[in-house]
Amino acid sequence: MIKLASSFAAIAALLPLVSAQQSVWGQCGGNGWTGPTTCVAGTVCQYSNPWYSQCLPSSSATGPVTSSPPPSSTVSSSSSVGGGGGGGGGATPTISGGLPGATGTQKLNTVAKSAGKTYFGTATDNSELSDSAYIAILNDGTMFGQITPANSMKWDATEPSRGSFTFTQGDQIANLAKSNGQLLRGHNCVWYNQLPSWVSSGGFNAATLSSIVTTHCSTVVGHYKGQTYAWDVINEPFNDDGTWRTDVFYNTLNTSYVPLALNAARTADPATKLYINDYNVEYAGAKSTALQNLVKSLKSAGTPLDGVGLQYHMISGSMPGGLASNIQAFTSLGVEVAITELDIRMTLPPTAAKYAQQKTDYQTVISACKSVTGCIGITIWDWTDKYSWVPSTFSGQGAACPWDATYLKKPAFDGIVAGLG
Repeated sequence: MIKLASSFAAIAALLPLVSAQQSVWGQCGGNGWTGPTTCVAGTVCQYSNPWYSQCLPSSSATGPVTSSPPPSSTVSSSSSVGGGGGGGGGATPTISGGLPGATGTQKLNTVAKSAGKTYFGTATDNSELSDSAYIAILNDGTMFGQITPANSMKWDATEPSRGSFTFTQGDQIANLAKSNGQLLRGHNCVWYNQLPSWVSSGGFNAATLSSIVTTHCSTVVGHYKGQTYAWDVINEPFNDDGTWRTDVFYNTLNTSYVPLALNAARTADPATKLYINDYNVEYAGAKSTALQNLVKSLKSAGTPLDGVGLQYHMISGSMPGGLASNIQAFTSLGVEVAITELDIRMTLPPTAAKYAQQKTDYQTVISACKSVTGCIGITIWDWTDKYSWVPSTFSGQGAACPWDATYLKKPAFDGIVAGLG
């Protein structure tokens, strides 16, 4: 009995060691990491960058097997934060999960401007700005020359109750862009979604709702007067079949809310560019035709409108044709075009083949913009998978951004560079 008890004691003593081991693919190190730093049998803790090390199968691990930086305190080109690998014909770098990474070290905004575009930018959100590793890349104006606030300038964030405006979060992003010398895109004035209930369920008559729309657009755009390159004044007004979306604005005001908002925005800031922004208008079809007809109607009536935003939330491997000709169809109407919310999602988990297809797809989209003079810029809808909206919206899909969740560049990055080449 004594021997048996001592055996149980020995086993119990080992349990903390077993439970403290990280499973395959799990994080095992990095600045601020307080979890397990050893890996289960058959895996090793592979250093990726100062903020992330990962348990990889022994056969997949490359380079020094350590959760600390190499002795020189520098990071190799295959694992640098935001570096994504060096060019020059060397071996393809690997990133998280042993998957291939990018080989390019270019700065995207610099490359875009060299290609004749006004900017290459990204969306961001306030909750991400406390992440120091994220901020280190976001703040690089040579990588991102433009910023769009994903949520903090929308109606529910800026006017949660009627006549009571708040700009604290929007100002945080506006001030960040200003300090970095980055262009700022206002997003957005009038949208059927993310409305406070006092708007969507207020039961207002046409005269009152007209006043509410005018006040909201005037106040929000006016608050950022002189700070924005452009504003998405009208966001997603159409259904996919080209009919008008039946939201509170259309149901009460018919189509008159569109010129109402555009005129209010122009009065509030005569210098900013005014856009209509929508998705599934990137290729020829009923929705794209409806938006083109709206642009014609507004221009004919003398309503201020400077641009059309094409969102490009795409599915890898399902890229439609005729992207450049569709962009040209809009620019021929006398407006500029911007790709405003680009990401290209895939079915998870990612593989090398899926990354290769995604690289091709990013190049296809960027090339289409590059080929049309009036396509003035590209904005990705956040640059890292860590903060992508896709997984929470499309079950089983993700990995949509050019950087992975550990801030390493994916082949998609090279696709962007090639598209701008």
